[in-house]
Amino acid sequence: MLRFILVAVLMLGSSLAHAELAETDWLELMPAEDQKALEAMPEISHDSPEADGNFGNQGGLKQQDKDLPAVMYSARTVAALNGKAIRLGGYPVPLESDAKGRSTLFFLVPYPGACIHVPPPPPNQIVLVRYPKGIALDDIYAPLWVEGPLKIEPVSNDLADAAYALDASLVRAVEEDDL
Repeated sequence: MLRFILVAVLMLGSSLAHAELAETDWLELMPAEDQKALEAMPEISHDSPEADGNFGNQGGLKQQDKDLPAVMYSARTVAALNGKAIRLGGYPVPLESDAKGRSTLFFLVPYPGACIHVPPPPPNQIVLVRYPKGIALDDIYAPLWVEGPLKIEPVSNDLADAAYALDASLVRAVEEDDL
């Protein structure tokens, strides 16, 4: 009987070690003050010249429409998330790939097309993902799950500013079963 209990405990521990992390909501990456400011923000119009993706003369995520509320530029973070293992769903913005064309470095953003036809997310809603194993990104409009320890790490490049970075232990496409 003792042997049976020991085997059961070991099996339970093994299955718990492989259990999927609970999903982290993008709003959890914003401090409460930013969440409140976002809720109070008027709806963004896409009828401006910037709506076609031409933010100034460079285009892309980094150019800012000065008419947007300050919360849209916030890099404020949530200290309790620093070092915490998370599972976050989002959309990739590829930055670097390996020799086989697999994406090894990308921004993860909360909505598709963040660098094309809509205002960019604030830095605290952009996560730089490092994934040396690489993943084939056939469609940047296809959502991904990313898992790993989240770090408060300001990152800036020509395309965007991010307030967080994540060294991914797992990156996979979101499947219909996940929904």
